[in-house]
Amino acid sequence: MRSLFLLTLLAGLGLTSAAQARDYPVCLRVYLNYHDWYDECSYDTMQQCRMSASGRAADCMTNPWYKAPEPRKKPRRSQRQRD
Repeated sequence: MRSLFLLTLLAGLGLTSAAQARDYPVCLRVYLNYHDWYDECSYDTMQQCRMSASGRAADCMTNPWYKAPEPRKKPRRSQRQRD
């Protein structure tokens, strides 16, 4: 039972893609040196990002690859004629 749970957990982790990692509106840019950095786009708010950037050589920025979900359209109600 335990091995089945671990197997399921590992399979679920393998299904995430790089595109899903970029589905957050805020990125943390971590600087390794003058010419090298990487982006962590896994924050919902600037405040969350700033907390992670505190004390590090890092900046927060809006995610240039983020596409906000489109608002749901309300279904049209059909108009019934009353007799």
